[in-house]
Amino acid sequence: MLDRLQSLADRYEKLSELLCDPDVASDTKKLRDYSKEQSDLQPAYEAYTEYKQVIEELDAAKVMQAEKLDDEMREMVKMEIEDLTTRQQVLEETIRVLLLPKDPNDDKNVIVEIRGAAGGDEAALFAADLYRMYSRYADTQGWKVDIMDVNESDLGGFKEIIFMINGRGAYSKMKFESGAHRVQRIPSTESGGRIHTSTSTVAVMPEAEEVDIEILDKDIRVDTFCSSGAGGQSVNTTKSAVRVTHIPTGIVATCQDGKSQNSNKEKALQVLRARISDMMRQEEEAKYAGERKSKVGTGDRSERIRTYNFPQSRVTDHRIGLTLHKLDQVMNGEIEEIVSALTIAEQADMMEKGE
Repeated sequence: MLDRLQSLADRYEKLSELLCDPDVASDTKKLRDYSKEQSDLQPAYEAYTEYKQVIEELDAAKVMQAEKLDDEMREMVKMEIEDLTTRQQVLEETIRVLLLPKDPNDDKNVIVEIRGAAGGDEAALFAADLYRMYSRYADTQGWKVDIMDVNESDLGGFKEIIFMINGRGAYSKMKFESGAHRVQRIPSTESGGRIHTSTSTVAVMPEAEEVDIEILDKDIRVDTFCSSGAGGQSVNTTKSAVRVTHIPTGIVATCQDGKSQNSNKEKALQVLRARISDMMRQEEEAKYAGERKSKVGTGDRSERIRTYNFPQSRVTDHRIGLTLHKLDQVMNGEIEEIVSALTIAEQADMMEKGE
């Protein structure tokens, strides 16, 4: 581990030199790439720097302990050694986590698809609640939310909503949200006061750049149509809505949120690239599902991952057995506690597998 850390530290310091080089400063791509690489290395570099300092102080304290000391000084040195040893152990654990393989998509923007599933109008209303929850969470992280396509229900819910979250680290925090989200509550349409169970599904995909997924003009069919609102009624008379079909895979993406046909086409292509990339990723992971199945999971959309119980103000994440009795705060976007717990569980899983 120490050899790896020293190599990492050498690279970090080399990047500091390169970023001061006028030739690099004048090259936008190199400047961006080197800055990002150094930023990624910084947490481990700082932890290693502190670790070396702690080891030096610990060695010096042990040398002092071997000398002839009065009782008061000996007790002070003993306490210092205990404190430094504890700090050493904490840093070693931190460094082990920092050295775990990083998902190459973690820093990417994400495209999120939420659909009302089982439960009709109530499922669509819950899909809208989930959208608000993620939007408010994005605000707390300093991310920007951009709606790409939406299909509203008659009661103001979402049969489907697709949106992009722009912000560094968006995928690293949002990737655990893919799956089926179950809600238990009394619907506003329920006159008998009975609790209903409904489900909405969430799919989170990292944004795929054009360099990642190349879509050739000959491989797509582009159709235009008039945008529609809740219940399917037309909301304008110009054909600004765009549907793009990827002929080789049959994957379709639609966008009707913007007024410009060109803007809608570009957004539809963004969704299409993300869906194609997601399909390829899932096919690749399926080959290794037996040996690399994660306890946390980040991709199976049919997996029931969380239950939101309104009568008991309870949220339960079934993958890690986490239950919180503060549903109002969670639905208001305060999901960092859940995200952190899932991240820690994934890291523990990776360490257990020795990855």
